[in-house]
Amino acid sequence: MRGSRMTVTNALILINIAVFLLEEMAGGSMKSSVAIRFGAQLTSAVTVQHQWWRLFTAMFVHFGAMHILSNMISLYLLGRSAEQVLGPGRMLTLYLVSGIVGNLCTVLLDLHAGKDTLSAGASGAIFGLMGLYVAMALLPRFRPMVSVRNILIMLALNAAYGIQNRSVNMTAHTGGLAAGTVLSLFFLSAIGG
Repeated sequence: MRGSRMTVTNALILINIAVFLLEEMAGGSMKSSVAIRFGAQLTSAVTVQHQWWRLFTAMFVHFGAMHILSNMISLYLLGRSAEQVLGPGRMLTLYLVSGIVGNLCTVLLDLHAGKDTLSAGASGAIFGLMGLYVAMALLPRFRPMVSVRNILIMLALNAAYGIQNRSVNMTAHTGGLAAGTVLSLFFLSAIGG
């Protein structure tokens, strides 16, 4: 049934919205102290205090209504399609692995640059879902299902917005996209690409 194929996307959206509402009730999602309490990624907390779980929990914490709204719209659109192509289990794996890799890339770059960045949001994982379309464009069997032009436009627009807006974690986006592309190539090859 069509509805049963969307359960992972819907569940992820509900979890993100629930965490956001809890953040708001706890003092406001725009407050750094609230974000940290709910699992946002702070490089020093991950590396010095060994709170590696933040690489996972940060994917479900958002800063403000526009942050969660834009991410949940993207997750709805990309997640549904990814579930149709990969199935729910592979889509969930793609989403979580991409988000964790994106967050890990942020930590590694911070360590190299001597920074202590506070970051959160689902966009690293969502960029991993975008990686599925990049992978599809690279594989002849799946290429007719995607528009390479649209993929390039989408990536260029996101890159331009990220360069213009300093609050965007481009490292998490790039890490998530790279992880999502590589993992998607593996998954698509396994299902006959």
